[in-house]
Amino acid sequence: MDKLRFGILSTARIGQRRVIPAMQQARNLVVSAVASRADARAREFAAESHIPKSYGSYEALLADSEIDAVYIPLPNSLHREWTIKAAEAGKHVLCEKPLASSAHEVDEMLAACDANHVLLMEAFMYRFHPQNEKVFALIRDGAIGAARMVRAIFSFSIAQETNIRLNASLAGGSLMDVGCYCVNVARTLGGGEPTSVSAHAQFGAASHVDEAMAGVLEFKDGVLATFECGFRVPYRAHYEVIGERGRIAVARPFITDNKATSIILHRPDDTSETFEFPAVDQYTLMSEHFADCVLNNKPLRYPPSEARAQMRVLDALYQSASTGKATTISDF
Repeated sequence: MDKLRFGILSTARIGQRRVIPAMQQARNLVVSAVASRADARAREFAAESHIPKSYGSYEALLADSEIDAVYIPLPNSLHREWTIKAAEAGKHVLCEKPLASSAHEVDEMLAACDANHVLLMEAFMYRFHPQNEKVFALIRDGAIGAARMVRAIFSFSIAQETNIRLNASLAGGSLMDVGCYCVNVARTLGGGEPTSVSAHAQFGAASHVDEAMAGVLEFKDGVLATFECGFRVPYRAHYEVIGERGRIAVARPFITDNKATSIILHRPDDTSETFEFPAVDQYTLMSEHFADCVLNNKPLRYPPSEARAQMRVLDALYQSASTGKATTISDF
């Protein structure tokens, strides 16, 4: 097999607008089928997205022997169920972030994938963009000395109150949707896993989800990371890592819209160096990596154990936001 055959579980907008077109540009995979709970919607979506086959149920797609892997862009609350069903059908799984609704759910998903010998990866596409890979490399190479602080922000304004991100039963909330990016990059740049977290949130009176959150992650070597996320303010997205001998700023780290980007390395002597990157599709890079690992039996750059560690931190942040007290990560 020279190309991985993907099926798409859901006709979600993120798939049609961003992920499917990117996957269709990948060198080592094909998007072979899409499934919806309504047959007519599946056929319409397949025609619009130039996908050969459509199915009126997720189960029917999973029963297709010509599908090797699935991409799951379903609401967060459904990730566990359909990852497990896909694994039991022998399909590899690329699942949207966050991987699940809790660390316990991730454990069940990992067990199912291990038992059925399929790969599972969380779809944090930003990690595959060359600009972020450069930041990670600069930190490893000591360009700013040891990291001491990380600051990350990701927020936007939701236009419609019916948006699923505001639905508590679907595991919505700003931390689950955009704050998870901030947490993920903080964990990467912090040099390990945080030992404790603190968070404050504004929960919607009608939605009952966190519509805004601010938090602090404390790492064992004294590194501190702060983040902000929310649904009720204008679009903002950036992060900065401050080290003992400088800092690195990334102005457009998570959603690049396939445009050229840059990062700036600031030195203590007030000099700086700008690294520029041509336009790339980070979703294409992510899906190519996943397909390469399946086709050539290679280890994932970001294994599901990393996603499990991420989910522990999200669980702890929610507990802190609910209790008003710092939460120890080892409790999860």
